[in-house]
Amino acid sequence: MTEHGKSPRLRYDDGCLAAHALNLIGDRWALLVVRELMFAPKRFQMVRAGLSGITASVLTGRLGQLREAGVIAHDERLGLYSLTPMGRGLLPVLEALCEWALITPGHDPRRFISPSALMISMGVNLRRDRPPGTELRGGFDFGSEAFEARISDSGLRVDAVQQPNAPFILTGTGNALAFTVYGQTPLSEMISQGTAQASGDLIAAQLFIDLFSIARDPARIG
Repeated sequence: MTEHGKSPRLRYDDGCLAAHALNLIGDRWALLVVRELMFAPKRFQMVRAGLSGITASVLTGRLGQLREAGVIAHDERLGLYSLTPMGRGLLPVLEALCEWALITPGHDPRRFISPSALMISMGVNLRRDRPPGTELRGGFDFGSEAFEARISDSGLRVDAVQQPNAPFILTGTGNALAFTVYGQTPLSEMISQGTAQASGDLIAAQLFIDLFSIARDPARIG
């Protein structure tokens, strides 16, 4: 039973734990809704802005299902949707899907990339061969959303903020900043070409983005 006294809709009559999980989050868009709420609570329209192609009615349905499943909470007074602890526990699931996608063909990075999608992918694609003791911090400003990201020996920590306060700030859309982070062109050249926007310490910014690689490596899995 959920916190609202309803049983989740049964999709699979199967005792497998994976099937049980999919009974809760297996509908189309469900995990992507979770992705959009991973770093901060959002109102309906901001959630929808991160999901290219979803209709208002479908999003309403998914939010309701995830609420019944105990994955998200809704503050009706403020109009904010947020993840519950159970919902935040899905971050490793999203990261594992990103890892798996790296070894599968057909990914098209020209398709829409939301800010939250990029920040999750960066946690997956932080280089494992980075020097120990590396400590770097940067800001990402997407206009409607902003984040501060910190690299340390423990990995990448991302925090949603109102305004980044960091040695450098990269500014643009999710797609533009994905190209900035994962592209092979030096940052200074991208800025001069107008394909990237950055302010602050550009040397630190280059060192930061050099620590990410989206190369497909089967050894990443397992």
